[in-house]
Amino acid sequence: MRVHRTISAAVRRGSLVAVTLLAAALAAPGGALAASAVSSNWSGYVARAGSGRSFSSVSAAWTVPTAACTAGRETHSAVWVGLGGYSKGAKALEQAGTDSDCGRSGRATYSSWVELLPAAASTVRLKVLPGDRISASVTVRGRNATLRLSDLTTGKRYWTTRRLSSIDVSTADWIVEAPSGCDSGGSCRTLNLTNFGSVAFTNATATSAGHTGPLGDSRWPTVQLLLRQGGPSGTTASSSSAIVSATPSAYAGGAFSVAYGETAAAQAPAAPALPGSTPGAAP
Repeated sequence: MRVHRTISAAVRRGSLVAVTLLAAALAAPGGALAASAVSSNWSGYVARAGSGRSFSSVSAAWTVPTAACTAGRETHSAVWVGLGGYSKGAKALEQAGTDSDCGRSGRATYSSWVELLPAAASTVRLKVLPGDRISASVTVRGRNATLRLSDLTTGKRYWTTRRLSSIDVSTADWIVEAPSGCDSGGSCRTLNLTNFGSVAFTNATATSAGHTGPLGDSRWPTVQLLLRQGGPSGTTASSSSAIVSATPSAYAGGAFSVAYGETAAAQAPAAPALPGSTPGAAP
């Protein structure tokens, strides 16, 4: 895990805490059905390959969101696509994305990265700024993962192929995340989510068994994840008096958006009691 310059702990992305299922099915465009769940660190959509199947690639595009920072408050957010990491007991996740973070000074920082859990994340030499249009993909063939990031605004690109020590291709993921901070002993907690405003995913596609289709393709079931921090559940939040959320819109044609929100705790329903942000647990 790379050490973030603004904190003393390591920052891990892609560590999905256990989620609480809210609804059996929410109607989605195209006749697809999306289960809905709440998490303290992931928001967006996960497509599940199903028994005996797997995904070989995932991709999407988005615009790097602007971090709204406040002096004295350190927050983090990551936007990424990936394969795996959602199933119960998952020990691997292949992902590529961008960060929009805030330091305690109130200064925003932006970066791009790749990560192959359980290996450490790598910040890559692709400078990104708010407003830059990003295209990202992850492809797995055998034990090799190819991760690509392209800044469509500047024309700069990065790609790498790495040998996998562990592999998980059971899901395709399009996520906005509050990363986890982990100490030297391996204890992790979910970090406060940056106010990123909103971020829109487009061209969200995945490939399974030689078939490439958009998010919501009828060949794979989809889970909608809503992020919630703070409130009566005791999870971390940007302030003790607010519930922080990141809510995905409905999807259509491989496109959806995720919006940041804050609600006074007294005016919001109690959040589900989620476990800590130890990597890898999900129902």
